[in-house]
Amino acid sequence: MDASIERRAAVHAALGEPVRLAIVEDLRTSDRAPTDLATRHGLPGNLLAHHLDVLERVGLIERRVSTGDRRRRYVRLRPEALHVLGRASHLPRGRALFICTHNSARSQLAAALWRDRTGDQADSAGTHPGNRVHPGAITAAKRAGIDISGARPRALQPGDTDVDLVVTVCDRAHEELDVASDWLHWSIPDPVDGARVRAFDTTLVELDERIAAISLGQPDQPLRSR
Repeated sequence: MDASIERRAAVHAALGEPVRLAIVEDLRTSDRAPTDLATRHGLPGNLLAHHLDVLERVGLIERRVSTGDRRRRYVRLRPEALHVLGRASHLPRGRALFICTHNSARSQLAAALWRDRTGDQADSAGTHPGNRVHPGAITAAKRAGIDISGARPRALQPGDTDVDLVVTVCDRAHEELDVASDWLHWSIPDPVDGARVRAFDTTLVELDERIAAISLGQPDQPLRSR
């Protein structure tokens, strides 16, 4: 039997369990800590671990160590899983706010991509803003046809989160803020840590895929292919 058919059958079998399907639907828009998933889906830890093991074996999810508190982990949907799942039924749109620690790369890129992708307003802020937007982020955006050369880091202010959608794109910021239940979290490593050109391009691509998935429901049409 064709290996791709066997894999697809395994994926469909895994998603035939309603709880696992609910977990995957939850992960469409936001990465979640296992404790959050257990609470949201009313599962004891050992049963959640079983469901996550099944989903990981068929290649739908992966677990990442937090880049903030290294004792924590986040569960995320693998990008290729979106092609299996198709269009989401409920997609958040409108004014968006993206938050990271220094507001020097990830959140700046995310806000610029959101405006470009959706035509909606977007802003960004940092919990500990840096002195400038990293040159690597500016040049990566430029390669994608987006200009953020005039952007400046700024601190998160009271009232900033009074928008339609709030997304933390940094584990450290997510873990130090009093996060509301309807916020989303994308566990994306800081490209500044490596400061390599490829790191900023990789970050841009991941942000683009995530934004495309929730705003367009079409992860197969990333900005980089335009």
